[in-house]
Amino acid sequence: MTYPLVLDLAADDIPVAVTCRVLGFSKQAFYRWRKDPVSQRDWDDAHLINAALDVHADDPESGYRFIADELADLGHQAGENRVARL
Repeated sequence: MTYPLVLDLAADDIPVAVTCRVLGFSKQAFYRWRKDPVSQRDWDDAHLINAALDVHADDPESGYRFIADELADLGHQAGENRVARL
């Protein structure tokens, strides 16, 4: 991710607008990241991965369909495709 680089360059008095233009993304995207570096979706994915790993540890031969069913039983909202992606 190049957003931390923008922070470092801004500390060296290089304008954020110039850095963003050179790196090819908008200032708005940088400021959105600075406000919330970890998105809610990433946070939810991390918790879901931990829960899926716990289910998988109990039954290592289980596939993503079984894991998705077990996660639903535990109260997590995740479809089979999302579990397979993670």
